[in-house]
Amino acid sequence: MLVSEHLRKEFKNVVAVDDISFQILPGKIFGLLGPNGAGKTTTIRIILNILKPTSGTVVFNGQNISSNLYNKIGYLPEERGLYKKSRVKDVISYFARLKNLSAKETVEKTAVWLKKLDIPNAAERKIQELSKGNQQKIQFIIAVIHNPELLVLDEPFAGFDPINQQIIRENILNFSKEGKVIILSTHQMETAEKLCDEILLVNKGKEILKGELSSIKKKFGGNFVKVGFKGDPGSISSCNSVRHMDSYNGYAEIQLQDEIPPPQFLREISSKVEISHFSVIEPTLNKIFIDSVKAGGSL
Repeated sequence: MLVSEHLRKEFKNVVAVDDISFQILPGKIFGLLGPNGAGKTTTIRIILNILKPTSGTVVFNGQNISSNLYNKIGYLPEERGLYKKSRVKDVISYFARLKNLSAKETVEKTAVWLKKLDIPNAAERKIQELSKGNQQKIQFIIAVIHNPELLVLDEPFAGFDPINQQIIRENILNFSKEGKVIILSTHQMETAEKLCDEILLVNKGKEILKGELSSIKKKFGGNFVKVGFKGDPGSISSCNSVRHMDSYNGYAEIQLQDEIPPPQFLREISSKVEISHFSVIEPTLNKIFIDSVKAGGSL
């Protein structure tokens, strides 16, 4: 488990991180989200012990983050840090040996990961010969080849097409199933929504929103439903349960009165129209992100 308590980081007259606390249990994917300049990268660097906090603590499995834990941590930075004129296998080997993998382990695991990420023949190629997406795959391999217990991923999907995004998503989910602690920082709200169990939204160094994604969505839900139907839209919109309704092509998106449970509304309209679809509409993480940041300060 990773526990961060009351982190604060000051740079001269700027407070980059201001009293941020959270904890992440094994097997959970934790989304660290926020607009540019929100303090995400500074928070990550404090967690990794690259920067010392002005105050506050970070503890992983009961120990302060220090050099004795470095081999248990995997870090994928947003910026690429590859030696472009070197061969793929040499670059991976260099970073793997820094994590105390033997030469034999490195060769074996490199082959496994290159195959897993669908670039099995890349080992002899130079980094600069690869596409941006495939260079990102090499960075991902470097971050995970030593099987870390704590995995910090900063914009891991940069440069990927939808197919390769799915490949990386599946591997991240597999790490979660293995009980690893995973921090995911990304601007891709749709991806965070699919992966994260909990999120922390920060802006201007301060915590704006924190908690389980399912609970946050429920909080921001606004009691909306979507109905597919045949019949007169007016017979639905005239119900006292309806606060607002938009109807189009046999569907209606409806905001219910706060006190009306969706199942009750479904029973109410089932005698008035023929229903082919009924679902509760959750707000997207993208909308929650925008609304929360605007409420806490301009983007």
